[in-house]
Amino acid sequence: MKRKFKIHIFVMSISILLLQNVAFSQNTSIIQGVVKNTSGQVLSGASIQSGKKIATSDEKGIYHLSLSPGEYSISINLIGFQDQKKKITLSENQVINLDWALSTDTTSNLNNVVVIGSRAAPRTSLTSPVPVDVFDIKKIASLGAQTTVGQILNYVAPSFTSTSQSLGDGTDEVDPISLRGLGPDQVLVLVNGKRRYTSALVNVNGTFGKGTVGTDLNAIPVAAIDRIEVLRDGAAAQYGSDAVAGVINIILKHNVNQFNASVTAGEYATRAKALNETFHDGQSNQIALNYGIPLTSKGGYINFSGSFDYRKPTNRGGIYTGSIYNAYGPDKTAAGALVAHDQTDSFLNATGTSRRDYSLIVGQSRIRSGQFAYNASLPLSNNATLYSFGTFGYRNGLAAGFYRYPNDTRNIPSIYPLGYMPYIGTSIYDKSIAVGIKGKTNNGWNVDFSNTYGQNQFEYHVQNSLNASMGTNSPTSFNNGGPKFSQNTVNLDLNRDFDWLSGVNLAFGGEYRYEHYQLIAGDANSYTNYGLADSVGVNANGTPILVLDPNGSYNTLFGRDGNPVPGGSQVFSGFRPANAANATRSAVAGYADAAVNFTKKFLVDGAIRYENYSDFGSTLNGKLSFLYKLTENLSLRGSGSTGFRAPSLQQIYYANTATQFTNGVAYEVGTFTNGSRAAKLLGIPSLKPEKSKSVSAGVTGRFGKFTATVDGYFTRVNDRIVYTDQFSGSNAAGASAADQELYQILAQAGAQKAQFFANAINTETKGIDAVFSYTEHLGKGTFRADLSGTISQTQKVGPVHASELLKGKESTYFSPASLIYLTNAVPKQKLNLGLNYNISKWIFFVRNNYFGGVTEPVTTVANQQFYNPRWVTDVSIGYQIIKEAKVTIGSNNVFNVYPETINIAANSNSGQFVYPRATSQFGFNGRYVFARVELSL
Repeated sequence: MKRKFKIHIFVMSISILLLQNVAFSQNTSIIQGVVKNTSGQVLSGASIQSGKKIATSDEKGIYHLSLSPGEYSISINLIGFQDQKKKITLSENQVINLDWALSTDTTSNLNNVVVIGSRAAPRTSLTSPVPVDVFDIKKIASLGAQTTVGQILNYVAPSFTSTSQSLGDGTDEVDPISLRGLGPDQVLVLVNGKRRYTSALVNVNGTFGKGTVGTDLNAIPVAAIDRIEVLRDGAAAQYGSDAVAGVINIILKHNVNQFNASVTAGEYATRAKALNETFHDGQSNQIALNYGIPLTSKGGYINFSGSFDYRKPTNRGGIYTGSIYNAYGPDKTAAGALVAHDQTDSFLNATGTSRRDYSLIVGQSRIRSGQFAYNASLPLSNNATLYSFGTFGYRNGLAAGFYRYPNDTRNIPSIYPLGYMPYIGTSIYDKSIAVGIKGKTNNGWNVDFSNTYGQNQFEYHVQNSLNASMGTNSPTSFNNGGPKFSQNTVNLDLNRDFDWLSGVNLAFGGEYRYEHYQLIAGDANSYTNYGLADSVGVNANGTPILVLDPNGSYNTLFGRDGNPVPGGSQVFSGFRPANAANATRSAVAGYADAAVNFTKKFLVDGAIRYENYSDFGSTLNGKLSFLYKLTENLSLRGSGSTGFRAPSLQQIYYANTATQFTNGVAYEVGTFTNGSRAAKLLGIPSLKPEKSKSVSAGVTGRFGKFTATVDGYFTRVNDRIVYTDQFSGSNAAGASAADQELYQILAQAGAQKAQFFANAINTETKGIDAVFSYTEHLGKGTFRADLSGTISQTQKVGPVHASELLKGKESTYFSPASLIYLTNAVPKQKLNLGLNYNISKWIFFVRNNYFGGVTEPVTTVANQQFYNPRWVTDVSIGYQIIKEAKVTIGSNNVFNVYPETINIAANSNSGQFVYPRATSQFGFNGRYVFARVELSL
C-alpha cells in the first residue's frame, strides 16, 4: 500500500510540475475573446471558424484563433444559440479581442452539445459519429413527478430502464439500471467525464439485474445536475471496463450568483381494481437547493447543491391464502415426519386477527436520504485551471421481508405469539471527490491530470426479527455487517487539434485505478446457529456423540414440522467472519485516439486501449467510427468496436448465507466464492472478463424544425457472468463422495443450497433506437414534441459453459429463470412521446410512455406468464407566478394504469403477489400526484 501511495504522489508531482509551465502559444496574429450568452454566462463548446481554421471555447468561454494577416469573415456556432458572423482585418503580429454575446435560438436545444463519444472538441448530437442523447435535467425535473436520476431517465431515455424493486433486500434501495437491454454492470457511469465507482452491493435476489453490480445513480442529487449525456454505443476502447452497452455522463452545474430551490411533495392516490382497495400512500417529499459563487474575475466558480428526501412505503400485496397455523401429528408420513393439519381458521378466530395481518408487504421501501454535491473551477496563472467536484450522501432504508408464521420453525412463539414481519434496514454511506488541473502547453496540447476517489458502504440492520436457534434468549434486532467498496482513479489525458486535411484531433493518455472491497462481519448472534453440533465419536449403539459447536454439521434443534431450526437473524443472516473479505486490485491502462476529418463531409474516429489488471491479466480493445454528411443536414454514421467487462471484486469475493423463498418454500442458501471448496467440487472455475463485440449504424438529419436520429446495433458478449441457481449436496448412503462433502460444507455454513458466480453463457443483443424532435412557434407560444423509441432483443447463443462435473445439471448452472432475467425481465420495446407547450406564464406538458411486455422469470416453463404491454400517461401544468417563483402540479400515470395481474397461481405466492414482482415494466403502485414550488433568486 505504501509503495502504491508513493507512486501516486510521484506521478502527481511530475504532472503538476509540467502543468505549472503551461502557456498558450503565441502566433503571428491572434483573434481571442470570451463567449457568453446575453445574460453574461460564459459558454463552452462554441465553434469559432474562419475557413478551415476552427477554435472552441473552453470551460471559461475563452477561445484563441491563429490566422495570417488579411481580411476574414469569422462565424460562431453553438447549438441552442443563434449563429453570428463578424468581419475583421488582421495585420501582422496583431492581437484582436473579439467577444461574443449569443442569443438563445428557441427552435433549437442548447443541450444537444455532447462531450462524450469522442476525445475531440464537443460536437452536436447530430454530428456525433455515435448516438448520444442529451437531457436538460433542470427542465425535465421541473416538468415531471420524478425526483431521482434513475426515475427521470426511465421516462425520457428510450433504451434506459430503471424501476424500484420490492422484497429484494438491499436492491430495494439501489434501483438496477439497463441500457440497450444489457445488465446494470455493462453501463459505465461518468461524472464530469470522470469514472464513477460502482455500488458495494451485489444483487443476489430475485429481481432484474440478478448477479450484477451496478452504479447507484440515485446517490447523485438531481439539484446538482446540469445535463446528462447517454452514449448508446460500446465504448470500452475509449473509457475502459463496463462500457459494453454504453456510457452515462453526468455534467454538474456551474452557474453562479443564483439561488435555486424547489420543494416537491406527492403521494400515490390510486384504486387497485384487482385488490378492490383505494390507496393514499407512498408519500414523498424532496427539498432541493443549489447556489453558485464566482471565484475571481476570471470565470472561476464553486457551485453547491443539496437534496433532502423522504419516501414512505407502499403495499400492493394480496391476501395470503395459505396455511397460517399448522398443528402436527400424531400421525406421520411414510418418511416419518409429523403430518401437518391446517388450523388457520380456528387460530384466526381465537386471536381476533385476519389473513391480511399475515400477508406480505409488496411495494416500495421506506427511504430517508440526504445528499450534497459541489463543483468548482479556479483559474490559475499560466492559463491553467484547477478544478474539483464531489458528492456526499447518506441513505437509510427499511424494506419488509417474508412473513414468519406463528408455529414456523423460524419463530419463537413466546417472543412473537402471532408470528412476525421482519425488516431489513440499510444505512448507505456514499462519498466521492475529484481534484484535477488542466491547461494548454506551449505547443498547443490540452492537458488534463486528475485524481478521483469514491467509496460506497452498506450497513445492514435487521429489525423485528430473531435468531430461532437462540430460543427465548434471542434479541429482536441485529447488526449484520455489510460490504464496502472504494475506488481511486488517476487519469492523464492529452489532446490537440491539427490543421491537417480538414481538421485532425489526436489524443492519448493513461489511467491507474486501485480498487478495494471489504465484506465486514456482523455480530455473532446475527449469523450463528447455536443448534449445530459436531461429533466426537459414537456410543455403543453406533449413534454419534454430539457436542454443541456452531461450526458443526449436525442439527440438534428441530421444529414441530421436523425441519431443522435455522440460525442467524431471520430475513437476512449476518455476514460471518468466514465470509469477511479484504481484497484489492489495480489496473493500468493506456489509450490513443484520433479523430480525422478527411473532408468537411467525412469524419473517422479511431481508438485503441490497453489495460492490465493485477488479478487476471491484460486486454486490448479497439473502436472505429465514422460520420459522412450526405448533405449539410443529412448524415450517415456507424461504428464497430471490441470491449470487455472485468469481473467486479464484489462478484469475486462476495459470500453469505441468507433465507430465500423458492415457490413459497424457505431455504437457507449460501453464496460461495469461486475459490471455495464448494466451487471446486462442482468444477466451477475462477471468474474471467466478459468479452464483447459491437457494431452500429444510423442516420441523422435536420429538416428545418424537425430533427431525427435512427440507429441500429448489435452486441455480442462472450463468457457473460451469471449468478447460478441453487445446488444442493446429499448425505444419503448412496450419494457420491462429492455430494456428501458438499452437504457437510453447506451445513457448516448454515445453508441447504449453494449458489455461485460463473462465466456461464454467450449472448447476443440487437435492436434499433430512434429519436425525433420538432419545434414550432404556435400562436403566441412555443410547441415542442419529442418522440423516442427502442426495440431490442437479447438471446443466449451456444451451449451453457458447464464443467464435466456438471453434466446433466446445466439447467441449475444457468436456469430458464436466469435466462428470462437476461432476455425479457425489462421491456424489449419502449416508446416516449413528450409534448410541451409554453405560452406566456404557462407550461403545459403531456408525456405518453409505452412499455413492452415482460415475462415472469421462473424455471417452470408452464408458469412463465407473459405480461402484456401498457401505456402510461403523465401530465403537468406549470405557472410562473412571478419571475422568481413557479408552481407545477401534475400526475405520473394519470389514468391509473397497473401491470397485468398474475393469473398463474404458482407465481402468486399463495395469492400475495397480485402484480409481477420479479419483473417490472414501470412499477405497480398506480397513479401518483404531485405539486412543486420552485424559487430562483
